[in-house]
Amino acid sequence: MSGPGSSGGLSALGALGATLTWAKLREVKCAELEEAADGWGRAGNRADAARDRIDTQLVDDLRRTQKGEAARAAVRRLRRLSMNFQYIYTECGLLRTTLNSLAHEMKAQQRVLQGALDDAAALKFTVHPDGSVTYPAAGEGLVDGKPLAGGRASGVPNPGLAAPSGLVAPNPNAAKAQDIADRVAQAVRTAADVDWRYARILRALKAEDGLGVPAATWTDAAGDAAAVRQAASGYLAQGIPHDASPAERKAWWAGLTDEQREEYLAVYPDQIGNLDGIPALVRDAANRDNLQLLMGKLAGRDDEDAVTKLAALREIDRQLGAAREPGEPPMYLLGIGDQGNGRAIVSYGNPDTSRNVAAYVPGLNTSLDEGFARDDLKRARDLAIASNRHGESVAAITWLGYDAPQSPDGWGTLAVAGAGRAEEGGRSFSGFMGGLAAANEHANPHMTAIGHSYGSRTVGAATQQEGGIPGVDDIVFVGSPGVGVDSADDLGVGREHVFVGAASNDIVTKLPAKEQFAIGGAGLLAGGPAAAYVFGGLADPGDDDVWFGRDPASESFGARRFEVGDGPPLVGRDGLSVDAHSDYFNPVADKSSVNNMALIATGRSHLVRAEESR
Repeated sequence: MSGPGSSGGLSALGALGATLTWAKLREVKCAELEEAADGWGRAGNRADAARDRIDTQLVDDLRRTQKGEAARAAVRRLRRLSMNFQYIYTECGLLRTTLNSLAHEMKAQQRVLQGALDDAAALKFTVHPDGSVTYPAAGEGLVDGKPLAGGRASGVPNPGLAAPSGLVAPNPNAAKAQDIADRVAQAVRTAADVDWRYARILRALKAEDGLGVPAATWTDAAGDAAAVRQAASGYLAQGIPHDASPAERKAWWAGLTDEQREEYLAVYPDQIGNLDGIPALVRDAANRDNLQLLMGKLAGRDDEDAVTKLAALREIDRQLGAAREPGEPPMYLLGIGDQGNGRAIVSYGNPDTSRNVAAYVPGLNTSLDEGFARDDLKRARDLAIASNRHGESVAAITWLGYDAPQSPDGWGTLAVAGAGRAEEGGRSFSGFMGGLAAANEHANPHMTAIGHSYGSRTVGAATQQEGGIPGVDDIVFVGSPGVGVDSADDLGVGREHVFVGAASNDIVTKLPAKEQFAIGGAGLLAGGPAAAYVFGGLADPGDDDVWFGRDPASESFGARRFEVGDGPPLVGRDGLSVDAHSDYFNPVADKSSVNNMALIATGRSHLVRAEESR
């Protein structure tokens, strides 16, 4: 693969030759490697600018001004060209970091070598072409008092591994010469290893012939990225502030040079894109690139998990490139990953510039699959559209940043759902919201946390973290089986800022408490939640406890219950239905619920239509 500045980089590498000596190592021109890296960086930036122009100007203009099959075909071709430029940008970024990392490691060994040569010159020792060191006579003989004879020391690349000889040379120069020879040998040996490692990576960074960028090419790119990431770990990775606060991460990113940012984005899009506190535009750019690498990685596998996640990623990718309908806010990809059940965080509207930000946490059986990409993302989209009708800008987010419990029968029962996943997810969600608060450009943005189903238990767990959920003003629970506390006062925002929606036909909000499992447990295991609800309700029909504690919709909990639709009955003409548990975000099936949540998300909770507590 050839490109700007590549000849300088290759000439610097060529200086090493087949057999590396200390003289060749000293003459390696690392500046030429860095110059070549800059050339690849400029090429990558031009490709990125071309991609951005296609996506934000050419495609939009064509869609706006032209209709018909010819226009659609032109859009498809432009999308393919955009993908080609994205691939060029990715590979150029990897080349840039590879060459800079190579120069970084070579300069380190040149410093070791030069230090040894300087010490030899100061002592008037001679360093020979093979790395051995001659030292002069010195000291005083015990018999005749004459200086002890000089000699020659040969270096050991790994002196710590050499077995001691048991003999100590009496000439005081001998030990000094041995140390210098060892340092020379170590620098040469390490530099040779560096050269071999990076030569393999550079040979692999070669595009296939042709204009297309098929899935197999992205599979190779994913492998390239992994190799560069491993090689450059000492050059870049240690600087990423994983253990810092969101505010500290924001300051770290702001303090980087443009070149440093570009290199982190090229080599670590997965880490930068999922780092709370980093600006949304940066996370979106990193995750869009990582999305292509993830699809390439999963396309190289054929197991069920990979197939499921790949279908979801392709649907997210399709939505990111689709035309926006009038009034529909833009999408921002704030997180993506294939770990566990999968990760995806999508915002409709920019959470950094929006005055209002609402984040929705899904619940039981949510995972990175095609259904999530279609349905759960649409929930945030519909909420954003409804919220923006009330005035100030709103960003609505679907947050799949944890492993929600998976029921073995597909919907079944909360018996599989203990508190562990919620506690782990709560920690992650609290950090995510802290990142949004730190990155938002408004002095005091209005932020809302929304938990649905088991997601309400996760949001409840987040409130119990030290400091609660950073920046959050209002909390909404819908379809909740309990949130882990017995009073709205325990959630850290004041009971007047805790809201609950519970459809009368949503049996999940009425599941019996765990203490009633002795009676309802048979129903939970044999007949699912419907039987558990019936048997558990018969056990104590007046009890206001549900699966995870006090019923948030009960009067004793103390939250503000808002009006939602009843939802379809559990048993209807078409058989068993649990749609009442899923309709809260559906503007067609439950307009009242969506509108009330939109009012809360925009800080207009005084306009919410109230419903009597249970």
